[in-house]
Amino acid sequence: MEKLVSVEQFEERKQGERTVFLFSADWCPDCRVIDPLLPGIEADYPEYEFVYVDRDQFIDLCAELDIFGIPSFVVYSEGREAGRFVSKDRKTKEEITAFLDNPGRKSV
Repeated sequence: MEKLVSVEQFEERKQGERTVFLFSADWCPDCRVIDPLLPGIEADYPEYEFVYVDRDQFIDLCAELDIFGIPSFVVYSEGREAGRFVSKDRKTKEEITAFLDNPGRKSV
């Protein structure tokens, strides 16, 4: 998974056809639980570009996007937000894949 290194890169990547931003942090126990699942999820959803966003490194971006809980997923398509799975709760593989199957459904 590509790791976000700048806000400019975020602006560029969100212009893609289907980009999933995973907001996470190294210290987050719920984020570490899903880490082993992510390579398989990425492989199962080749239509998406996945980008890891370190919440601590991009705290202002998270505040701007109302990302107050992690892990959280936000999908962009051609510059527009297409869906979000944002909460402070632990996510299961089933919840993540259900979100990716239909990112436009309400998941907040």
